[in-house]
Amino acid sequence: MNETTSSKPMYEKIFDEVKQRIVTETYKLGERVPSEKELAEAYHVSRITSKKALEMLAAERLIVRKPGRGSFVADPETDYMEPEPESAANPAGTVPKTIHHEEITIGLIITDFGNSYGTGLIYGMEQSSRDNDCFLVLRRTFGIAENEEQSIQKLLNLGVDGLIIFPAQGEYFNAEILKLVIGRFPLVLVDRHLKGVAAASVSSDNMTAALKGTEYLFDLGHAHISFLSPPPVDTTAVEDRIEGFIQAHAKRGIAVDQELWVSDLTSTLPNSFNDKNIERDISRLVAHLKNNPAITALFAIEYNIALLAKTAVERLGLRIPEDISIICFDSPPTHLGGGYSFTHMRQNEEEMGRIAVENVLSIMKGQAVPHKVTLEARLVPGESTGPAKPAPGDV
Repeated sequence: MNETTSSKPMYEKIFDEVKQRIVTETYKLGERVPSEKELAEAYHVSRITSKKALEMLAAERLIVRKPGRGSFVADPETDYMEPEPESAANPAGTVPKTIHHEEITIGLIITDFGNSYGTGLIYGMEQSSRDNDCFLVLRRTFGIAENEEQSIQKLLNLGVDGLIIFPAQGEYFNAEILKLVIGRFPLVLVDRHLKGVAAASVSSDNMTAALKGTEYLFDLGHAHISFLSPPPVDTTAVEDRIEGFIQAHAKRGIAVDQELWVSDLTSTLPNSFNDKNIERDISRLVAHLKNNPAITALFAIEYNIALLAKTAVERLGLRIPEDISIICFDSPPTHLGGGYSFTHMRQNEEEMGRIAVENVLSIMKGQAVPHKVTLEARLVPGESTGPAKPAPGDV
């Protein structure tokens, strides 16, 4: 038997059959009913399908789901007793009988996080989960698609009620995400959206942010700007930043010179971070700056690439920002001292995290949420930008 053998959805078939066993007392009062995993195996369906069937049974008060223990045939006299109104029989300050339910758990799958980006996201999600009385379970993938697939499967096996996914870098989305979307599992994507996939997402307005950052450099007199990025490979955050960079040129009537770009930097990707790759990328930037002396500014798509650029500029004996300016996305806070303050576009990470959790909870309740939420990024001036140096021959 599988999910396509009849016109009725399999979760309804499972619901009907388990309900019948409860009504006929095959499953007696207080007795444990099969778990999501057991039902999924028995009916040859996904955990998403069996979970939905159990949720329907709980919604009809046929079963009660207890954290860490399982699902049990409900006793309507005790398991679903509504709180009594305040009265002499139930004065304020006493604890009324309440509806038993499982704690809501949301799984978070993220490539990685650090002090420049990601920690704020988790702070926002953690605070929102506290505010909404739910739990957050974290798994890192380090940008590896296989890790992402395994993390989704493991969190579903744990019985999470919803998922927030920061997709791994790559030119495709894995089959597990597609299954979640088709099964209408409560899912929100963070930092990027997936083309052709009807999943809710929360991210920065990357295109507008890149446009504003580029215009800031134009206002400082920079016309020859090198754009630094990893390969786009259909990663929407990267593509949107490239589009913003191009649109800024179009608005100012400045020709885009892609010969000045470097778009093959890979050492900052989660699964490529090692000394050999870092040195290769720095050498690549050193050679690029030598071969293109007209460059006066570098727009790094992320903080770690800005660090590579800074090292390359300093190796050439050039000064920042007197000879070359650098701007990037995100930069660790320096108010505690010890850090270099790049001019950067600061993403509103904590708000992104908060919205992601709230949207997952809304989807769980059957409420509609925006397909794509984008938040403004703020320009934060730092030490790394200044007026463009005069071109040779200028007065």
